[in-house]
Amino acid sequence: MHITEMDQFEIMQVLEHATVGRLACVHDGQPYIVPLNFICHLGCLYSFTTFGKKIEWMRANPRVCVEFDNIAATNDWQSVIVTGHYEELAGDPDTVDARNEAYALLSRRAEWWEPAYVKTVIRDHVRGLQPVYFRILITEKTGHKAVKS
Repeated sequence: MHITEMDQFEIMQVLEHATVGRLACVHDGQPYIVPLNFICHLGCLYSFTTFGKKIEWMRANPRVCVEFDNIAATNDWQSVIVTGHYEELAGDPDTVDARNEAYALLSRRAEWWEPAYVKTVIRDHVRGLQPVYFRILITEKTGHKAVKS
């Protein structure tokens, strides 16, 4: 096996076929990572979640990264890292079109709203279901892959 860099075409293939990515954000020097469903479209990653730590932190520091992988075997995998800026699509006049586009893109997949919009109980507290649509404006994409020798 050897590891090589992926070209931009290969990276886009991973992004176009991936569903779950791992979103990383940082607040006051503390990193936080969480899996979310994403759709890649025209230089952005679109997603949907409910209000919580990740949204609080991204509002405070919009610089984020998302990791996607495609693993067939320990010696046959692809890993893509996307860096970018968080932009909330709150439905106000400036973002209503982008929010509607996010909804249209995400809803092409069955059960796209899970697990973000299901009843969640954490430490005996029911989490509120405040929907939040957002996009990551991609600033850089890199990738590596393992190739069988």
